[in-house]
Amino acid sequence: MFEPDDVGRPLADRLRPKSLGDVIGQDHLLGEEAPIGRMLAERRLVSMVLWGPPGCGKTTIARLLAERTNLVFESVSATFSGVVELRKVFQSAAKRREIGQGTMLFVDEIHRFNRAQQDSFLPYVEDGTVVLVGATTENPSFELNSALLSRCQVFVLKRLDEEALTTLITRAEETTERELPLDAQARHSLVAMADGDGRYLLNLIEQLQTVSGALDTAGLVELVQQRAPIYDKAQEGHYNLISALHKSMRGSDPDASLYWLARMLEGGEDPLYIARRLVRFANEDIAIADPQAIQQALAAWDVFERLGSPEGELAIAQAVVYLATAPKSIAVYRGFNAAKKLAKQTGSLMPPANILNAPTKLMKNLGYGEGYEYDPDRPGGFSGANYFPEGMEPEKVYRPTGNGYEHIIAKRLTEWDRMRAEKRQHEGRADNDPSDDGDT
Repeated sequence: MFEPDDVGRPLADRLRPKSLGDVIGQDHLLGEEAPIGRMLAERRLVSMVLWGPPGCGKTTIARLLAERTNLVFESVSATFSGVVELRKVFQSAAKRREIGQGTMLFVDEIHRFNRAQQDSFLPYVEDGTVVLVGATTENPSFELNSALLSRCQVFVLKRLDEEALTTLITRAEETTERELPLDAQARHSLVAMADGDGRYLLNLIEQLQTVSGALDTAGLVELVQQRAPIYDKAQEGHYNLISALHKSMRGSDPDASLYWLARMLEGGEDPLYIARRLVRFANEDIAIADPQAIQQALAAWDVFERLGSPEGELAIAQAVVYLATAPKSIAVYRGFNAAKKLAKQTGSLMPPANILNAPTKLMKNLGYGEGYEYDPDRPGGFSGANYFPEGMEPEKVYRPTGNGYEHIIAKRLTEWDRMRAEKRQHEGRADNDPSDDGDT
């Protein structure tokens, strides 16, 4: 099936598409009715910038475009090349042009070229000596000069979605003639780990090729991710006492809290270490149930740094009593953990275009900022707009308790949820209004 040296080649190289039809995840650009697809049908290729995340196929697409249009493919990397290398490419391209042979100049990481280097492309792009294809992971509006952008079309490549990555796994299994040693959930986790990067996914698959026996998700994580080092617990008494202080404050017992504080200070503990732990406690165990808690903890830290010991220790004791007697809530803590889990599951989904700023013409043309509702100008200062990525269902991660100030927040969020639901119902009725058939 392969040449003798194929087994030694990286899997990502062995699976590199041989035709544009094999490229996955970019049909919005390469399909028959898509922009690049139409150019190929007309045998007309213009200079372009391919803007997309790592591992989405920018280099592969450029190579295949050169093949389809019979252009000589010249490749440089902005990381390693300079004006001298570019001049050689332009000279070779000019000679080819004299005999009717075109040249594609592919520039990887084009955003790393400075403004002067970017200017060196202009005359050769303008007179057709080269068809420039630049690849970048950065926003071209900010990284490329306007003169170069005006001579190129910018095409936005998508991160590979779950379907595309699953297809890539299937191709890898067919190529290696071996099924991945993963159960169903672990296969799903492998896709999530890749986070839209096809090259990274294939590198992970290569790590799994030597594994025997089926892996679950935990086994997969242990294999492909380096474990955190074990924490040094040699000073056990130190950690036992700070744990006792922390849990006494959490249990709203100011007397036990002061006792453990005194024990630590008498034992020679650094008061600033305790102050830092109080700030953490205020964030983790109290949070918005009492918004003043974090201010009390920070004030104790500041006072001790100004007064030192022993006078400053009284400020720490005051903060300990305040935190111990404050209403408790870990709703923010839980909400943030839930949000981090959700972020890992969904990867690098783009925010809705309507809530993105559009400081450049390109970004406006891509729909950035279109239809944004400015909440302070809406009745009640609330628009009810969706701020989650398009195609993703909004999910509750912060669930306030009825403790302290969070009782007020909970009532406010309930009212906003009601207003959002009414807005969705109204928009649904408008979308389904049979009187609006689009004819005027």
